[in-house]
Order: sequence, then structure tokens, then C-alpha cells
Amino acid sequence: VQLQASGGGLVQAGGSLRLSCAASVRTFSRYAMAWFRQAPGKEREFVAAISGSGISTGYADSVKGRFTISRDNAKNTVSLLMNSLKPEDTAVYYCAADKTYGFSPSDYDSWGQGTLVTVSS
Repeated sequence: VQLQASGGGLVQAGGSLRLSCAASVRTFSRYAMAWFRQAPGKEREFVAAISGSGISTGYADSVKGRFTISRDNAKNTVSLLMNSLKPEDTAVYYCAADKTYGFSPSDYDSWGQGTLVTVSS
């Protein structure tokens, strides 16, 4: 699965951004999708995940209530709407895909190139 993430940028604290990830695969609905992030000097961490059907979603406690993951299986895309952004949300955000739904980086085999989100205070 090839993944292309986009939508990162610079935003002030309290603002919003929407990240998108386009997947090049014929059976997109069979893949769980997830977003992870990695801040400088830190390990990659889970942000949000969505099952292939879109019925199940999961969020890290740090983003619950502020971020929303969604997918469009007709367009082979997954999105992450980020509201009420905080400086601590600053990181490179990666989308990932796998046939197994999970919340750990090791659960995902396919990764996009990452998109940088910078939140200024």
C-alpha cells in the first residue's frame, strides 16, 4: 500500500488543521488506517485509528475530544481533523495502513512519508 499524506502546516494555538492521506490500493476498505506522530527527540506515538469499515475508531487520550479521524472508502482517503491545537501537538504526522486494526506502530506495515504540523503559542 502506498500512502501520501498532506495538509500539514503552521497554525496558532487554538486553531485547526485537516490532514489527509491518499492510499493507492484496490481494496482500501479492507485496511485499517491510523495516524501517528513523532516530535523531535521523541518516539513515534499513536494518535488515532479507524477500522476498514469506519465503524470503529480509537484515539490517544491526549487528543480525545479534539481530533476526529474519518475515511472515505470511495475515494481511498483518510482524514484527521485537528481542532483546538496545542503547541505540544507539534510533530511530524504519519498515516499508516494495515489489515489489522491496532494502536501500536508495530501493528502497521505501510507508512506514508509524514507531514509536519507546527503549532505556535
